[in-house]
Formats: sequence, C-alpha cells, structure tokens
Amino acid sequence: MKSAVSSLVRSNNSLISRTLLYHSSKPISQSPFFLSNIPKNLFNQRYQKLQFSPNSTSIMASLSKSEQAREPPALPLPSPPLTKFKIGLCQLSVTPDKERNIKHVRKAIEEAAQKGAQLVLLPEIWNSPYSNDSFPVYAEDINAGGDASPSTAMLSEVASRLKITIVGGSIPERCGDKLYNTCCVFGTDGKLKAKHRKIHLFDIDIPGKITFMESKTLTAGETPTVVDTDVGRIGIGICYDIRFTELAMIYAARGAHLICYPGAFNMTTGPLHWELSQRARAMDNQLYVATCSPARDPGAGYVAWGHSTLVGPFGEVLASTEHEEDIIIAEIDYSILEQRRASLPFTKQRRGDLYKLVDIQRLNSH
Repeated sequence: MKSAVSSLVRSNNSLISRTLLYHSSKPISQSPFFLSNIPKNLFNQRYQKLQFSPNSTSIMASLSKSEQAREPPALPLPSPPLTKFKIGLCQLSVTPDKERNIKHVRKAIEEAAQKGAQLVLLPEIWNSPYSNDSFPVYAEDINAGGDASPSTAMLSEVASRLKITIVGGSIPERCGDKLYNTCCVFGTDGKLKAKHRKIHLFDIDIPGKITFMESKTLTAGETPTVVDTDVGRIGIGICYDIRFTELAMIYAARGAHLICYPGAFNMTTGPLHWELSQRARAMDNQLYVATCSPARDPGAGYVAWGHSTLVGPFGEVLASTEHEEDIIIAEIDYSILEQRRASLPFTKQRRGDLYKLVDIQRLNSH
C-alpha cells in the first residue's frame, strides 16, 4: 500500500512544498523517491509532526504514471553534438528527366552548404515524377549502390565532399520484386546512416478532388527510423507518415531532437492540413519538425502544394517557402527544447494508468 506525506515549509516568506512517496513496509530512508534536498535544519524543525494523508496528490506518483504511459519508458533527451546549426530546405522542381533532376539537386545542396547549412533536407520523390506509372521506371537498387543507384551515389559523394548531413528526401527504391518510397540519410563521411521506407502509404479518394493509391505499386515499410547524426538525433517520416501522431510520439520517446518529413501534399489537402500537421507534431512532442516539398508544377499529373517549413517545439513556424522553387536556410537551437519542456511539462503529466503508447520494435528488442 502506497502512502504520501506532504508538508508545507515557510522560509524567507516563500512557500516550499515537498512530497514524499514510499512503500509503508520500508523506512523512509530506503525509499528511492525520498527528496533529500530539503535543508537538514529545516527538515528537523518542520517535519517532526508529519501526518500521513492517503488521499494526498503525489508528485512522484504522477511521475510514475507518466513513465507508464510509454512502453518501454521514454528515453531521456540525449545531449546533442551541437546546440545550434543551420538547416537548408531545398524545394525543387521535378521533371521527367532523371539525369537533370540529379544534377539540379546536386547544385541545390551545394548552394545550401555555401549558405552555411550543416543539414540539408530534400523533397519527396525528387528524381522522378510522382505517379504510379513512373515509380517502377525510375526506381533504383539502393542496396547495390553505384550505377544501380545514381541518385544515392550523388548524395553520398556530396555529403562526404561538403562534410554535411543530408536527409535525402525520397526516391523510388527497388528491392527484389518490391518497390518502396525510401528516404536515405547520409552522414558527413558520405556513408549511408539510415534508410526509411514510407510506413503509411498514400491511399486516398476524395470524390471530385483527388484519388491516389500508392499501394498499387509500392510496398509499405515496416520500421520506424531514428538516426544519430552530427546534427542530433533525427526521426524520419515521409509525407503521409506525418498524419500518424503515434509515429512522431515514438520518435519523441526515443529521444529525437528533430523529425524530418520529405513530403508532397497536394492542392486539396495541402492548404488545409500541411502546416497544421507539422505544427501539431512539433507542439505535441516538443521538438523540431522540418518538411520539404517539391516545387509546384501546375502542368504535372500530380501538383504539389509546396510550402516547405521549419517548425519549432512550441508549434511556431520559424521559416517557410511559398510554392515556387526556393532554398531557405534557418537556424535550429536545441537549447530551446529543454526550456519549452520545463515551461510546459506535459511529458511528465501523462496518465499511464489510463492510456499507453507501445513501441513494438523497442519492446521486442528488450
């Protein structure tokens, strides 16, 4: 049976509240929750007449409930390799000419790096038109690399030469007899650090507006992706993945500082949901969210909304493009994460006795 002990101590005209939680079968000194930061003389003077109050609200009980809301428990936010850095969002036009697209992206990455970007984010499906007919034609064997994947070979070379981290948007990937919508992350050494296959396929039908079924050609990925880089711990999602808050919550529970979503929202859902989804994922999880879209081409079979954006941990829009081609550079400051979480500590106020998010991958790896 758990009990709580509460006391109020007046010192220097201020009110100090301290709450102790312990198992009644153990001495207080053995309780792992004992708050020993109360000055000894103050404790002796004020705590000799403590009364047990079973109905008292316990801070430590609340913390325990919060930990139970994540299974396994959330990891602490790791110390990032650096506090401040610049991110480049490259919103680019995409054509049917694959070789042109690769050269165009190379030039954009170089320009972003020249402007100080240490992390560059590219659009979804930047080497191919966005269509089920095009995916099989433009797909690359990323695992084979080299000539079998000229798009990722370019990203690797540029990342190594410029000593930057690249979240490489996405390209159609061929693996055996399956096709995926895949994002590759390259480190400053040019090595492939992570590969995220789009988990939630874009299958929608809005009568009179838009119908698209990625599942006609693509296979869904099976693994959430979090990767440690020279610019912090990054979670990866692709476009439609952003609609699923559970994925972002898993990334936050794994200690992500930033989530990157290459995405190509359309002219129907883009105006309503694109910025809203980004701000919600950032605010709900108190981390940074960066997105990158292709530039809008009114003559394309699929018309992207554009508006690549960086959102801060309070849900504030820090930088955004319009719909045309653009490269924007913005600063990320990880020191703000702890400030925001201290000001609004809802990560410590969850009710694990009422609900729970289970990270299946982490749970099975234990």
